[in-house]
Parts: sequence; structure tokens; C-alpha cells
Amino acid sequence: MTLFIGRFQKRRNHMKFTPTTMMSADLKTPCRKKIHLVTVYTHAPADSEKTTCLEEPHKRKLPPRTQAFTHHWKSAHHGYEETSPDNARGVIFSDGENWKVMRRFTLTTLRDFGMGKKAIEDRVVEEYRCLGDTIEAQQGKPLEITLMMNAAVANIIVSILLGKRYDYEDPTFKKLLTLVHENIRLFGSPSLSIYNMFPVLGFLLKDHKTFKQNVKEINAFIKVTFIEHLKVLDRNDQRSFIDTFLVRQQEENGKANGYFHNENLTAVVRSLFAAGMETTSTTLRWGLLLMMKYPEIQKKVQDEIEQVIGSNPPRIEHRTQMPYTDAVVHEIQRFANILPVNLPHATTADVTFKGYFIPKGTYIVPLLASVLRDESQWEKPDMFYPEHFLDANGKFVKKDAFMPFSAGRRTCAGETLAKMELFLFFTGLLQRFTFHPPPGVSISDLDLSPSIGITVPPVTHEICAVPRS
Repeated sequence: MTLFIGRFQKRRNHMKFTPTTMMSADLKTPCRKKIHLVTVYTHAPADSEKTTCLEEPHKRKLPPRTQAFTHHWKSAHHGYEETSPDNARGVIFSDGENWKVMRRFTLTTLRDFGMGKKAIEDRVVEEYRCLGDTIEAQQGKPLEITLMMNAAVANIIVSILLGKRYDYEDPTFKKLLTLVHENIRLFGSPSLSIYNMFPVLGFLLKDHKTFKQNVKEINAFIKVTFIEHLKVLDRNDQRSFIDTFLVRQQEENGKANGYFHNENLTAVVRSLFAAGMETTSTTLRWGLLLMMKYPEIQKKVQDEIEQVIGSNPPRIEHRTQMPYTDAVVHEIQRFANILPVNLPHATTADVTFKGYFIPKGTYIVPLLASVLRDESQWEKPDMFYPEHFLDANGKFVKKDAFMPFSAGRRTCAGETLAKMELFLFFTGLLQRFTFHPPPGVSISDLDLSPSIGITVPPVTHEICAVPRS
């Protein structure tokens, strides 16, 4: 595909387009190419929209820590948030005071219900055991693990949001997982990208219609759920994120311009469920694929597990004692690069950055891929190489250029939980199984090409999980 990068100028109600450059990009890997700081103007029916791509956003090249870069690009999410009256609900797609109140409440409540603490760690340990039992029941036969992994990871955030866990075969749970997973794929599709630029064409696009219908069904599930919680709500025994939100809603009742209303509750729960499931599950699926591709690395992880943990269940306290495993988990995140194009932001004021004048209202697209694959930051940026995170003595080293959760005031709210889940699920699975390609598939046949989605999953593949003695 060829991209025309240029400028639309609004002048006497006419649009003037001046192409400034052009480049080629692969739809599957749009951020593997070198992209320089440019200003991109994409046409929308009612107005011109300015987009700036920020390359190499590691700390020494990040925009200054200012609120000028913190607003979000609402028009890029027509399909996802159009069910809200003003397209400004929840945390991910909101701005201003609504965003501040909802993010503060979300972080506080997630912590209150165990994020980063032993209570939630115990739930993760329970869940990776359940996942392991389900995998072992396959008796080493080939299986496609996406839905199973989604269910296991989703149960962690569900335990916080709803105060319960679902059986993997629960029909309501399976339907919800399918809806969310399909929308994650559709949201990154070319069809939805066309709709974001030209929403007037939405009626012609099948993917857009499917996406909207899925959102309605997800919203309906959430609304039924919080109605059920409201019926048995006890402010002195708040058992879930939804309970705590409903208590705040009752406290706010009657206040003008309040924030704890049903639309915000629906948007926050939907976003936390999708983000809490999809990102970690996708990263873990990349991890298992990479272990099949590089069995010598899998063996070194298992050797370290035996030396440090033995047959005991992995706990987060083991991470500092397992530098190689920790390095492998970090390298999976870096190499998989599951969110190469961060969610768009927008400037709230005129800004000058690295000699470029960026006017107020310009949409900023941070390209996380440009730092996770930066040749100046990584010895072998295009290879899976855990030694990126190890020093000469085999000790784990942090890297400033490692920022899969983004950075700044809009960094991922669930980062602490995600880090815990990745280490515990990955270590728990490799303690219990050795992962191989299915019969008839050689290691060289394993495809590390990414698929399409708002997060970037591996292409669909099967695995064989052989129990370890």
C-alpha cells in the first residue's frame, strides 16, 4: 500500500492538499519501516484533521511532560465509542475532568481489590493451575489455544470487576470472550481504518456493522450485570469494582455534572475487560510460539525453574531470583510488539517539539514500535534475543527503551497486574509443559509473522503441550 503524506489546509471553506512525501508500508507491519517526524493531514467530512507521527519515543526523545500532549483523538474511534452520547466516557477515550476522575477511581479501586498484592497473586496462581489442567486434558494433542488463554487471563480482571470467576465452558463467558476478541481484530482492520477516516462510508462496510453490533451486545451484558449487583448492593461489603462504582454513584446522586453514571460504568468496565484480557493473552501466545521456535531458550527457562522453584508453585517473589526467565518475558514483550501504534493523542495547545511547530488540535500518534526495534537501543532489534536484558554476568538489566506499556500520564493503568500475570502464567506453564510444534510442522515452518488487530497477535497456529515428568 502507498501512503500519501501531505497537508490539507482550510482556506475559505476549500481544502487544499499539498503532498510533501510518500512512502510504502505493509498493512500487517505498518511500523516496521523507518518513519520520520512528519505532519499528516487526513480528510474528514466536516473539517481537516492534522496528525503527527512521533518516532522513537524513548525517554530522551519524548515530548516534555506536559498536559499539551495528553488529550485523546476521539474521531479515530467512531465505531467503538459512538454508543456514548458525547463520545467521552470511561478512561481510554475520554479527556479533561472526566478522564481524571475515572482514571483516579480506576487505579485506586484496582489497588483496593488487590492489583499488585498477594490477594490477586493467589488468584493468578489458581488460574494458571486451572489453565494447566485444561491443557493437560488434551494429552499432548495439537490445540489452538486462543480462546482458552483468553478465558484464563480474563478471569483475573473479571474477579476484580465482577467478584467471581467463570468456567471456561460457560456459554455466556465464551460468547463475551468471542465478541471482545472479534472486535479487537476488527478494530485494527483496514475496513475500520477507512471508516475512521471516512465515517460517511460506514453503511457500506460490513466490518463496521459487525463491530457496532458486538459493542451493543457487550454493553447489554455489562448493564444486566450491574443491575444484578445493584439489587444486592451492600455499601459495607463491596465485593467488586462494580459494587464500588455503584456506591460512589449513590453518593453522587442528585449532583449536577456528576461522573459516576451508568455510561461511564459501562465504558470503564468494557475497556478494562478488553484490555485486561487481550494484551496479556496475546503476549503469552507469542511467548509459547517463540518457545516452540527456540527450544534451546525454552530449555534454559525450564532449567532455571528447576533450580530456583523446583516443584513449588511459581510466585512473584521468585522473579528477582530468575534473571533469565525475567529477561525472556521482557524480550517476548519487546519482540512481539503487540501495540506498535499507540492510541492517538491530541495537543491541547501549540507546542514546539524537536524544532517542529505542532499546532493546537494536532493528533499525535506515538510509534512504540520505533523504540522497541530501535537499532541504537538494541543489539539485535529484529531477532528474539533475551540477552538484551542481561549483563555480562547474567544479571537482569532494565532498559529505558523498553516501554510496551507506553509512558507518561496515560500509561497503561493495568501495568502492575499485567507484569504479574505474564511472569506467573509463563513460568507456571513452562514448569508444567514443554511446548512443541504439532506433528508434520518443523521449527523452520513456524511463522512469526503478525496478524492484524488493534493489538498484534501471532498468526493462528496449533501447539502441542507435553507434560513434563
